[in-house]
Amino acid sequence: MTPKEVMKLIKDEGIQVVDLKFVDLPGLWQHFSISAREFDESAFTEGVGFDGSSIRGFQVINESDMLLVPDPGTAFVDPFTQIQTLSLICDVRDPVHHTMYSRDPRRVAKQAEVYLQASGLGERAYFGPEAEFYILDSIRFDQSYNYGYYHLDSEEGFWNSGKEGENGKRNLGYKPRYKEGYFPVPPMDSLQDVRSDMMLTLERIGVGVEVHHHEVGTAGQTEIDLRFDTLTRMADNLMKYKYVTKNVARRHGKTVTFMPKPIFMDNGSGMHVHQSIWSNGTNLFYSKGRYADLSETAVHYIGGILTHAPALLAFCAPTTNSYRRLVPGYEAPINLIYSQRNRSACVRIPVYSRSEKAKRIEFRCPDPSANPYLALSAMLLAGLDGIEKKLMPPAPIDKDLYDLSPTEKAEVKSTPGSLEEVLHALENDHEFLLKGGAFTEDLIETWLEYKRKKELDAVRLRPHPHEFALYFDV
Repeated sequence: MTPKEVMKLIKDEGIQVVDLKFVDLPGLWQHFSISAREFDESAFTEGVGFDGSSIRGFQVINESDMLLVPDPGTAFVDPFTQIQTLSLICDVRDPVHHTMYSRDPRRVAKQAEVYLQASGLGERAYFGPEAEFYILDSIRFDQSYNYGYYHLDSEEGFWNSGKEGENGKRNLGYKPRYKEGYFPVPPMDSLQDVRSDMMLTLERIGVGVEVHHHEVGTAGQTEIDLRFDTLTRMADNLMKYKYVTKNVARRHGKTVTFMPKPIFMDNGSGMHVHQSIWSNGTNLFYSKGRYADLSETAVHYIGGILTHAPALLAFCAPTTNSYRRLVPGYEAPINLIYSQRNRSACVRIPVYSRSEKAKRIEFRCPDPSANPYLALSAMLLAGLDGIEKKLMPPAPIDKDLYDLSPTEKAEVKSTPGSLEEVLHALENDHEFLLKGGAFTEDLIETWLEYKRKKELDAVRLRPHPHEFALYFDV
């Protein structure tokens, strides 16, 4: 869609409000709205001003003025506003030089795609993330000097199997048992219509959806798989995905969380990312007759992913809560190897189809707390580094990695076990991210400082509720 086509859409659809959306450094959408009467075609070249000092990870107060430049190709009519509203995803620019802002995550994604083409290693990278989440009925949490707690609930939660009915309703049972929520039909799966509403809403705003289903966890764990797309477009679609799922859930009187591990002793929510590189209409990851029909290029790409995995996780699993999920068991992908079919490996090669078009790798460590622009870009750059340097991953293992003998297990490296470790890894291993100017030293330093001060220290300095059960009587 061109700027002129956007202006025509505003007129044809009777748009009264134009909503400008952009992403902050940690990965949440921010926005402000202007009257459609005040919005004209010049916004696509001159931009619209905003205060960058109030946005997480952006400017200091004495350099606060910034510009948003709408991308006309991202326009969609907002399905949740009562007043007819057109949403546009924006790039952030410096108002003095009108250059792309180095800490704008969307700029990182665009530049990573430019670098891919300039490298001669491919024309397009395709990504297909599977972002899991929980649909809950209530959530309460609070933290102060003398207390800290959370309480979540779901009608589907197996812990409610013995609960008395409330508000005139009876307990009718049919609640997925712990770790048994995968694929049951209604009435056990009570969220079919909610997920279908999410899927159809996504399709209405131009986001392709392949499948939706209940996931393993009790209490409403869900997966809706988006159709693959190129890097920046897929990151845009993931932002739309979170926006739609949260708002559709609210419409149904429910709430959504993309926290990686909200529920103790059941499965966490991951974001397995399928990826491949193409050139001249050819899938560069396919080579018939080799292991899993993987080309040498694909193996080196995997080599880059696994070599840089500890640093990658600083962007792909970027929260303290991420490391409640990346632990042994619960199908957690903590083993730094690759394998066809094997879900206990960090990199899995799906073999549902022998088709060249379907050949791809699946990196299973990421989770949906990630900023998609930064996470997808980091994966691509790690893989390209592997291709350029011909990095080799460890030999594939097709056994259940949790059943290996102690000797075999000792040979398999694991992912780091904390946010602190992966931030340290990123600090020591980020040259591959700087190629082509996608990431900058400034962005990485800002990320490290923000994560350490605002998140790592914030959690580390507070007593944990379970510590009282362990230590109150010492």
